[in-house]
Amino acid sequence: MGQDEARSSTSRFPLFLVGKDSHGNWVVQDPKGRCGGLFIDRAEAIKFAMYESGSRPQAVIMVPGTLELDTSGRPHAAQRTPAPLHGTPSRGLRKVA
Repeated sequence: MGQDEARSSTSRFPLFLVGKDSHGNWVVQDPKGRCGGLFIDRAEAIKFAMYESGSRPQAVIMVPGTLELDTSGRPHAAQRTPAPLHGTPSRGLRKVA
């Protein structure tokens, strides 16, 4: 896969952050805050993230701690730069296989 093809693929299928909110619900959200939702269990949250990411496990990132659903549509400062797609994920983040 060439660089142009890789860039096209990541723009069509974004990264998704998956974690639990302070109420125990599972949250899925893209880093830009444009797509996501609340789920009652981890399996459904990951199923949604996998579907929306084009079945790319490397695009589903588990967030440790609390992840609150942001419906403002503005990215958080910590979410402006997504974790790298290649190599080791950013500290504290892990990829879902």
